[in-house]
Amino acid sequence: MTPTSNDTSIPKYGERAITEGTFVLFDNPRPGRDYQVHITLPEFTCKCPFSGYPDFATFYLTYTPNLKVVELKSLKLYINSYREQYIPHEEVANQVLDDFVRACDPIKVHLKADFNPRGNVHTVVEINYQRPE
Repeated sequence: MTPTSNDTSIPKYGERAITEGTFVLFDNPRPGRDYQVHITLPEFTCKCPFSGYPDFATFYLTYTPNLKVVELKSLKLYINSYREQYIPHEEVANQVLDDFVRACDPIKVHLKADFNPRGNVHTVVEINYQRPE
């Protein structure tokens, strides 16, 4: 039997890619050069651990690569892996930064997680990281 688009028993290819996803890295084409990469991820979602309501955010990631650069599709799949997780704004922003630093070993990173207002509350979490000398 061939699965149809309505068949929920078999994960869709996008769901499988998100579940299996890991950061893919490639060599920095200009190691030793101080340059920044700016990435905007406007479709972040997770769930509030208290209400279960969905939270939506735009993540702004700016980093100075060291020896490796992150491949963008793998970053997108990693970000999408939070879609069904119950996690506070502050924790998810810090976890994304920790995982990115662990994978890429950048020289410096600035992460801004700008959550959509809900219930008359607007949350922005900003974190900086500097690689130890």
